[in-house]
Amino acid sequence: MAFLKTILIIVLIYYLFKILVKMFAPKIFGYAARKTQEHFNEKFGDFAQQNNAQRQNDQVGDVIIDKKPSRKTSSNNKVGDYIDFEEID
Repeated sequence: MAFLKTILIIVLIYYLFKILVKMFAPKIFGYAARKTQEHFNEKFGDFAQQNNAQRQNDQVGDVIIDKKPSRKTSSNNKVGDYIDFEEID
């Protein structure tokens, strides 16, 4: 009888845990998302505000280049030997 009582308690705790997770998980994830967003705004908020202010000052039709093009390195044409394979029947 004690075995059945133990199994019943384990099953009840499992279902109670599932119900509590369904109730509180969205709130916990929402809190984590807000904290992550606040942390992101602390780190990058000033940069985003400066960038938006600069974009507002530009006139429509202006071409804006944000980064310099990288210099292409000279390619090494001597990669390896060319081997021509033939099929043997």
